[in-house]
Amino acid sequence: MTSQGKTHSVTVFSTPTCPWCTRAKQYLTQMNIPFKDVNVAVDQKSAMEMIRKSGQMGVPQLWIDDAVVVGFDQGRINHLLGIPANTL
Repeated sequence: MTSQGKTHSVTVFSTPTCPWCTRAKQYLTQMNIPFKDVNVAVDQKSAMEMIRKSGQMGVPQLWIDDAVVVGFDQGRINHLLGIPANTL
């Protein structure tokens, strides 16, 4: 996605049974934000990388450019992507 002329790299680390993971991915989709979805329930290598980078095992984790967001923190996601706070 481009916000104010910037293209963002977004990766969502999730599991199929996590309701907040589903919500985070739905939100990104609604906002037309392209993202890579990594299912850490089956991708152990990515799960270990996620834990190494964030120090956290919890999902969802959104890696937006160089920032890590643990959980579905819509305010922080909006801030990092340049989405106005009153959107949706």
